[in-house]
Amino acid sequence: MEEALIEEGENSREMEVAPALIAVHPLGKSIAVAAGSELRVFDLQGDCSISLLDDSGGPSHTDAIRAIGFGAKGTLFASAGDDKLVKIWITNTWRCVRTVCSEKRVSAVAISHDGLFLTFADKFGVVWVVCLDVGNESHDLVHKKPVPILAHYCSIITSLEFSPDGRFLATADRDFKIRVTLFPKKPLNGAHEIQSFCLGHTDFVSCLAFLCTPDYPLGLLLSGSGDSTVRLWDFISGHLLDTCEVGAKKAELVESNGEEECYPAVTDLCASPDGSLVFVAIQSLHGVMLLTCDFSAKTLSIAKIVSMRESFIPTCLGMSCFAQQLWMVTGASNIPALGSLPLARVKVISGFRKGTPNSSGLEEPVVLEDDAIPGGEHLLERLQGSKTVENDEKALAVAAEAVKIAMRNLLIKRQYSVEKRELRKKCRNDRKLKH
Repeated sequence: MEEALIEEGENSREMEVAPALIAVHPLGKSIAVAAGSELRVFDLQGDCSISLLDDSGGPSHTDAIRAIGFGAKGTLFASAGDDKLVKIWITNTWRCVRTVCSEKRVSAVAISHDGLFLTFADKFGVVWVVCLDVGNESHDLVHKKPVPILAHYCSIITSLEFSPDGRFLATADRDFKIRVTLFPKKPLNGAHEIQSFCLGHTDFVSCLAFLCTPDYPLGLLLSGSGDSTVRLWDFISGHLLDTCEVGAKKAELVESNGEEECYPAVTDLCASPDGSLVFVAIQSLHGVMLLTCDFSAKTLSIAKIVSMRESFIPTCLGMSCFAQQLWMVTGASNIPALGSLPLARVKVISGFRKGTPNSSGLEEPVVLEDDAIPGGEHLLERLQGSKTVENDEKALAVAAEAVKIAMRNLLIKRQYSVEKRELRKKCRNDRKLKH
């Protein structure tokens, strides 16, 4: 029994490793990076660092931040994570105006397009909604508390995204499922109308992104997975339109564990504003893969790989609605080999050509040097934090491997004997916290 407890403790410590995250303001006004429990923001318009002010009356983040994101209009920002806190920030002053306490650790957040509601998902598969009408003091107190609106039933929700028109909420989980739900006009009463299920992945779904163009305003849905594929969906019907084998088609991405081939997981997706390009972060890829989307044919194809000169394996991607620049971050927190400070490194790729979805060529994307990045050294100093391991490729490699192990430990379901399941239940430490 003691050996089992030790084994569980070791696995728990591995799972605690959290990847660095990045979010870009929809209008390109600011950049936010989360590394461990630290939230760092840089003002691109004012070319200066931003000091965050928390006067919400709630506690500050004390554990790894697992999800960040701007609202569609960029006026609101949300951060959440392992400390079971969800914090809502107003971006014109970067004040935290609301702290919401979750019963479980939070894995994903999304703000409704009208800015009235925040949705967040926990690691038990429940999606909650919070009313964000912070200026209306007449709201009942119960409406200020999170309300469950849907669930994936004991399956970790990995991604949460609103459709381009804000009418639908897409949720993905580690059990290969994608659910598209009609977001109701009164979500505090629950979201009971399921639009579709998008089924086809053979491993955990790690990320979601929507594609939208003026000719296709409703958009299409993209998903990345541990099965090393990016899939394109008609999310209204749930029909699978195309599958792009991003690992199998590139031999240099295929790994071997000595027994069977193991394809690297897709860790993040990001689409260009015109929907013609899809940027893919893959666990073993030192750089980013570019896919083209043909809306008329509803197909995906690999365009090229933009390689990095150093051990830079992105853990998160971001792009504004207008700027043709892809922002990337790599790094992690809670890695004993790197000390107590979280590691975060930021890179920017520029030079994407604005073409039609079926155009054959692309201008050669350029990885910007540090002094050519918007904000330059001041931005990097703010977003990257400590320079104790700056330009240390070994540290970046250690972080990338730690994130890979943690991701698989968290999202790949293990099979346990009856005895071990009972022991795990006795040792669980997920009791509800009273705030």
